Amino acid sequence: MSPAGPAGPRLTAKGAQTRRRIIDGAAAEIRERGAAGTTLDDVRARTSTSKSQIFHYFPGGKEELILAVAAAEADQVLADQQPHLGRLDGWADWQKWRDVVVRRYEQQGVHCPLGVLITELGRATPAAQELTARLLDRWQAALRTGVETMQRRGEIDPALDADRTAAALIAAVQGGVVILMSTGRISHLEAALDTTLALLRDSARV
Repeated sequence: MSPAGPAGPRLTAKGAQTRRRIIDGAAAEIRERGAAGTTLDDVRARTSTSKSQIFHYFPGGKEELILAVAAAEADQVLADQQPHLGRLDGWADWQKWRDVVVRRYEQQGVHCPLGVLITELGRATPAAQELTARLLDRWQAALRTGVETMQRRGEIDPALDADRTAAALIAAVQGGVVILMSTGRISHLEAALDTTLALLRDSARV
């Protein structure tokens, strides 16, 4: 994605920096207030930018800005899982991936701009749904590759559908994250991942 977004013109280095500062400021506001409670004036005050600057970089206003925040957060979700997500070659690697995922959401706590996208915007905004779907597709593809690698090594039952297994892993994570956001408890995310991975390990022994 270019510094100006999928359809905008390329920006100077200074322009890209300003745009990123606005996105980061909006993300911070969303963490504190939620998407519905965040206004452009809040973002302007936090980032020390003018209204004209915000509309220069985000002519679609608040919705375009929130989508830009979600896109940045989506990229960060996958980046935070590296390098482990890209090399799920053994159970030690899967455990490291599990630990990174749990630690990320534990540190993030109940405030999640991407979670806001899914829960507050995703049901009503086609662009938000598309962005979320792209993130899940990329995440699922990486996990599917890991499952297929373990199947070739004889450590996961080769009869399992690798793509559906990857989808189930993502559902386990997202279900745990939703509960975390609702209750502040990380234990359900840990239980979902630990149980799913244990079942996968045991599948090769049946």
